[in-house]
Amino acid sequence: MAIYFFSADGSFYSCFSNFSLHGFELEGHWWLTSEHYYQAHKHIDTPQFEQVRQAPDPTEAKLRGRALPCRSDWEAVKDEVMHRAVLHKFLAHGAIRDRLLATGDEVLIEDSPVDYYWGCGADGSGRNRLGEILMEIRARLLAEARSCETPSQQ
Repeated sequence: MAIYFFSADGSFYSCFSNFSLHGFELEGHWWLTSEHYYQAHKHIDTPQFEQVRQAPDPTEAKLRGRALPCRSDWEAVKDEVMHRAVLHKFLAHGAIRDRLLATGDEVLIEDSPVDYYWGCGADGSGRNRLGEILMEIRARLLAEARSCETPSQQ
């Protein structure tokens, strides 16, 4: 069985989207969405960093983040940046963290018809890296929760 998600449209699993309005504090800044964090980090140490961070919504953050060439090491660090953003989003919000944990061992798939890297693409052949990152975070959070249990709780 698989769980498909895509946009922040208010559906049950839309909180898994980078466009969901689940902000978090990280690196001394408030991030409205994980999309803001991801897009801004394409432009570390440039004026675009703040322009993206302060975008009024995730769509605008994405547009601003794509407006200029990315930093030279972006391909090497983009998965790590996404992982950090998504992890902190779920650490900051217990309700969506519980929703993620409740997915058990289901495969999580970002059902993007246009993104073949972060999503599954129109034909399902995409890498689904966002889904993979969510499953990695889920496994980490479950392991941490189990390690905090006392013997009588196990």
